[in-house]
Amino acid sequence: MTSNMIPAAAAAQRKNAHAHTIALQQGLASALDFSDTSDFDDANRGFIGTIENAVIRDADGNVVWSQKEYDFLEDRCAPFTVNPSLWRMAQLNRIHGLFKVCDRIYQVRGFDLANITFIEGDTGLIVIDPLTFEEAASAALQLYEKHLGPRKIVAVIYSHSHRDHYGGVKGVVSEEDVAAGRTQIIAPQGFMEEVMSESLLAGIPSRRRAEFQFGTYLEPGPQSHVDSGLGKGLGKGTSGLIAPTCLIGKTGDRMVIDGVEVVFQMTPGTEAPAEMNFYFPAMRALNMAENACHTMHNLCPIRGAKVRDALAWASYLDESVDLYAGQADVCLAQHHWPVWGTDRVLAFLTEQRDLYRYLHDQTLRLMSHGLTPREISEQLMVPNELSRRWHTRGYYGAMVHNVQAIYTFYMGPYEGNPAHLNPLPPSDAAGKYMDYIGGIDKAVAQARVDFERGEFRWVAQIMNQAVFADPSNQSARQLCADAFEQLGYQAESATWRNSYLLGARELREGIRPRAKDGNAISIGVVARLPMPLFFDFIAIRVVGDRVKGKALRFDWRMTDEGSCHKLTLSHGALSHRPGSFGDAADAVFSTTRAGLLKVLLPQGGLRAALESGEAQISGQAQPVIELLEGLDTCNPLFNIVEP
Repeated sequence: MTSNMIPAAAAAQRKNAHAHTIALQQGLASALDFSDTSDFDDANRGFIGTIENAVIRDADGNVVWSQKEYDFLEDRCAPFTVNPSLWRMAQLNRIHGLFKVCDRIYQVRGFDLANITFIEGDTGLIVIDPLTFEEAASAALQLYEKHLGPRKIVAVIYSHSHRDHYGGVKGVVSEEDVAAGRTQIIAPQGFMEEVMSESLLAGIPSRRRAEFQFGTYLEPGPQSHVDSGLGKGLGKGTSGLIAPTCLIGKTGDRMVIDGVEVVFQMTPGTEAPAEMNFYFPAMRALNMAENACHTMHNLCPIRGAKVRDALAWASYLDESVDLYAGQADVCLAQHHWPVWGTDRVLAFLTEQRDLYRYLHDQTLRLMSHGLTPREISEQLMVPNELSRRWHTRGYYGAMVHNVQAIYTFYMGPYEGNPAHLNPLPPSDAAGKYMDYIGGIDKAVAQARVDFERGEFRWVAQIMNQAVFADPSNQSARQLCADAFEQLGYQAESATWRNSYLLGARELREGIRPRAKDGNAISIGVVARLPMPLFFDFIAIRVVGDRVKGKALRFDWRMTDEGSCHKLTLSHGALSHRPGSFGDAADAVFSTTRAGLLKVLLPQGGLRAALESGEAQISGQAQPVIELLEGLDTCNPLFNIVEP
C-alpha cells in the first residue's frame, strides 16, 4: 500500500485506453444508474472520526497502509483506463474511519481489506475479525479508544478461516490474556483445519497468485491499481494467529458474552469452508460475515482455493432471510458498509440469495444441454434485472470464473472432450502452435491486426502461446502485455483488472524483487498449529526422491503439552498418528512450543535448538536430523505469465 517511485521506463510502457476500450466504457456508463447514491450515504452513515489518510505505520515507522495514494479517486468521472462501475466501487472503498452501526456496535472500515467490528459488552469489548495485520488492528482499536474510551477485550470472534479475518489478532489481545482466560477466542468448528489447508498447505502458490488477485505490487493510479473489490487492498505488516478457545458447532447455538447475546448461524462451504454469521437480538443487528457483501463474490477466487458450493451459499442466505431478516434493523458484514431498515435488509439478502441461486441453477441447466463453462458464461453475461443491482455486480467475483467454479464443483475441471484428457505441457503445446501458424513473427503480425480491431481476448490468448514458445521474443511479450492491459482497463472485477495489469507489467519488466519475507509463510503461525496440522505441513515438504528407500519410525513429544505422536517415513511419504511406538521407535524427538519456533528457523535453526537443549533427540538422531534438514524450500516468486 505504500507509494513507490515508478520507474520512468515502466511508466512509459503503459498505454492509453484503446478506442474500443473507450467505446465499451462509455456504453457501460450510460447503461447503469450512477444517479443512485444510496451506497455513498450508507458508507458515510455514522461516521465518528479517522486518522488522516488512514496512514498506519509499523514499529520501525514504515508505512504499511495508506489511502493517500488514492487521491486520484476524488475525480467524479472515471478515466477511460478504468471501468466506470469499478471506479464507483473504488470510491466507496476509499471511505475510511470509525463508524457507529447502531447502539453498542461500531466498525472501523478502510484500514485493511476487511472490516473490524467492535461490540460493547457490559464491561468490555467483543472484537469481530481483527483484520490481516497487527498494525492495522491496533490502529483500529486505538481509534475506537480515542473516541469512545478504553475497554478491555473480553472476546475475539473469528467469522471464518481467511487471514484477513484473523491475522491481526495480536494487535488487539495477547496470548497471555487468552491463556489466562481473560479473553475468549471464538470460531466456527473446523477453523484451524481450514486455516491450515488454505493458508499453509497451499500457502506458497496461493500467496503468489494472490499478488495477481489483489494487485499487491501495483502502484496506485488510474492506469494501475484502483481497488481490490472487497476493499482497497491487502496492505503489509505482521500477521499471527491465536488458536480458538471456543468452537461453535451448529446453527442456533447461543452465547452471552459480557452481557451481549449472540445467536450463531453456521454456513460451512460458503465463502469459506469454516464460516458463520451472527445475530444480536438486543440490537436487532445481523452480521453476515463475508456471505453477503456489496458484490458478487467468488465461488473460487483466482488465487486458488477449495471450490465453494453455490447451492449451499444460496440455501444459507435463504435460511438467514427466514430466521433473521424480519427481525433485523441493520445488516452488516466484515467487508463494505451496512444496510439499514428492515425492508432494505430483506431486499438486500433476498437479492444476494437469488444471485447465487441463479448462477447455480442456470449453470446446471445449460450443463444439461452439453454446454461447456465458457459457452455457459457467454450466455449468462446478458444483463437482467438482478445484474443491474449495484451489490450483485462482479467487483470481486466474476460471472465467467463463477460458472467455471460451479461446473468444476459438480463435474471436475475436465469438460468431457478427449482432446483435453492429456494435452501437451504449455511450453510444448505453444511451440507446436507457432509451428503450425508459420512462426512467431507471423503470429505477431496477425495479432497486431486483431489488436487494432479490439479483439483483445484473442490477442492475449495467442500471444500467450507465443510467449510460452519463446519467452525471449520481445514483440510477443509486448503485444501480449498490451492486450492484457486493455482487458484490465475494461474489467469491472477488481481482481481481474489487477491480474491483467500485473501480468502486463511482469511481461514488460519481469518479476520485481520483493521484501525478504514478502511471500513467506509465517513460522510463528506454523509453530502454533495443533500438532496434527503441523505434521501435515511438514509432510508436504518432504522431497520424495530424496528419501526414497529410507524407512524411519520415531516419536515426537511436546513436553510442555504432554502429547506424543508417532511418525512413519516410508516410500517417500510421512504419516503421523497420536500415540507412541514405545520400544519400537528408532528415535524420540522432544521439544516445546518455544523450542518448535526455533527448530523452524531457516539456516541452522534445528541444530541451534539441539545445541541449546530446546530440542532433544534420543536413539537414532542422524536420520531424524537428515529428514528435518532435508525438507524442501520453494521459490515463492515462480513465473505465471511465462514458462
